[in-house]
Formats: sequence, C-alpha cells, structure tokens
Amino acid sequence: MAPTPRLRVADAACLGLLAFYGVYELATIPLIPSLVGTHPVLLEALQGSTAAMVAAGAFARVGRAQLWLAVAAGMFGLAALDPAIWWAGRRYGRRLADFYARRNPRQSRAIEKAERVFKRWGAWAVVFAYYIPVPNNFIYATAGETGMPLWRFVALDLGGTLLYVSLIVGLGYAIGQRAVDVATVVSRYALVSTVALILLVVAFSLWRRRRGVATATGPGPIDPAAEPPPQG
Repeated sequence: MAPTPRLRVADAACLGLLAFYGVYELATIPLIPSLVGTHPVLLEALQGSTAAMVAAGAFARVGRAQLWLAVAAGMFGLAALDPAIWWAGRRYGRRLADFYARRNPRQSRAIEKAERVFKRWGAWAVVFAYYIPVPNNFIYATAGETGMPLWRFVALDLGGTLLYVSLIVGLGYAIGQRAVDVATVVSRYALVSTVALILLVVAFSLWRRRRGVATATGPGPIDPAAEPPPQG
C-alpha cells in the first residue's frame, strides 16, 4: 500500500485560508440586518456587502460616519482575502480549475470564460473584475495561475476595489437620508430580517443542490503531494 502523502505546511495554510473564506462568508451573513442600520462601516469591514457600503455612504452624507473610512472599510472587507485566491491559483494552477470543473459544469464554463477574459485583457481583468460577468475569484485564481507577481496583483486588485467601492459608497452618499431611513428600519426588525435572510440562503442552497451544483468551499481532494508550480 502506498503511503499517504503528507500535507505540506504551505498546502495546509492555503487550503485552510480557502476553507476559512467560505465559512466566514456564510457566518457573517446574519450580521447584515442588525448592523446595516447601526454600524454600517463595521459591517463593511466584516462582510464587505453592497448594502453596508450604500448605508455607510449615506451615513457619511448625514454626518454619522467619515467618508474616507467608509471607503477604506469597504475595501478591506472586499479585498482582504483576495491574495489567498491568487495564491491558490499560483500554487495549484489547472488542478484547482479542473477540480471545480469536474464537480460543476456551470463553474467549468465560468472558469473558461475567466481564462478567456484574462488572456484578452490581462491586468485590466483584475482591475475591472467586479464588472465582468464571472465570479471575481476565478479572475484572481487565473492571475495567480498565469504567474502574475503578488505585488502587481495586490496593486491592481486594490485599484479596482477602490474604484468599485467608491462607486457604491458614492451612491449611498448621493441618496443620503432616505438610505439611512431604510437601513434603520432593517436593523429595527433585525430578528425578523435575519431569519428571513437565513431562510433565503438555505432555500437557495437547496435549490442549487437539486440542480446538482457543488457547494464545496475549498479545493478538497487536490493532491498536496503533487509538485506545485514555481512560486513567485
């Protein structure tokens, strides 16, 4: 019997970050209703949701938050774990893409589209990842797979995230008090809103499962013993 390959430290760290990313996203969803109308800037930093960014911009308009902090918190909430996605693409390359492709034909098509977009647009694909109709993570993983240096990826990612967050926060700033009022009502009925949101997430997950869509949050059975591509 062949010995079981040992999990390398780098593999454990990379796969652990990916698993944490998926679990953390789900775990912070219930925070949205309770914080969006009371502490939207904190919610931005914790969850990076669009609703939080709009509310934070509106709070800044009425003097209840600082505009620069609303933008900075949104950037942190959206981009903090992006280097982990780049790292996974860099370390596992096609093995990561093939894993998701085997489990989900739709993701396979999305990965192929991300690769075509990146091949055509290169660095601009990272900058405008929020506007491309494929999941951001596939763009970031492709950037790592193609050998883009980490410093360049981070710079491009922060630039693109700044553009996107500024747009969404600016929208909330333009709306002003009306957005504050809506966010406040949502938080006032936080318990009901949270239960409704959880039920919606569960229903959507069941619907995806019925359609045979994989719900794995990490690359799972990628063989860590296989030789990874050269590290940048």
